[in-house]
Amino acid sequence: MSTRIRCEVRDESAVTVVRLTGALDLATMRSVHTVLDRCLAAQPDALVVDLEKLDVTDPLALSVFAAAARRAADWPAVPVVLCAPPPETAAWLAETTACRVVPVRRDCAEATALAGAVADPRLRARLEPVAGACRRARELVTDACTRWNIPELAGPASLVLSELVGNVVRHAGTPMQVTLTLRRPYLRVAVMDGSPADARAVTDRDPRAEGGRGLMLVRELTQRWGSSPAGSGKVVWAMLPAN
Repeated sequence: MSTRIRCEVRDESAVTVVRLTGALDLATMRSVHTVLDRCLAAQPDALVVDLEKLDVTDPLALSVFAAAARRAADWPAVPVVLCAPPPETAAWLAETTACRVVPVRRDCAEATALAGAVADPRLRARLEPVAGACRRARELVTDACTRWNIPELAGPASLVLSELVGNVVRHAGTPMQVTLTLRRPYLRVAVMDGSPADARAVTDRDPRAEGGRGLMLVRELTQRWGSSPAGSGKVVWAMLPAN
């Protein structure tokens, strides 16, 4: 991370707060992007970015916030709110696309309240890499689909999540966090584990071989899926249409 900017992350609650201190320009915006991306991969209910101590030396660098918000709106469906910009920064924000994508609030308390109010329904659970993990994952999907009145997705979402959880049990062997999020028109399922190894669908396996086709099945059943770094591990996610 650039020594000219410091990113302090506070994620004790469901709303993660990132406080930026120092100079923001086209060089340091890369460090900010990395931190915001890492925070979003953890799938908080919402993300607040505190700009009170930020010195914007190049207004073009403010695009980092719009880019993060656009990514977050797609996956992992996390609202992003900016707060407490100094007067000059606030004026620049008002002239850029950032304000059309990311709401700006006067202080952190107001931004946190807004972020929490617009957060999407989300269900989380910690699972161990044991034989019963897939069964527990299916129970979570049934619970979520019943709670959110989307019973038609219980079958395909259970199959997708079972494959993602089973992949962790078979290959990563680490504790995992399962997250389900409903942000129409999609139901998003995600599994975060402690292995940095990227998840890839194998397309050239011997069709007579047993196993190895789980992620191919995920690809066929979902609108999109992917794998992103998350801390010392990764998160594998998928989106199912929920019209």
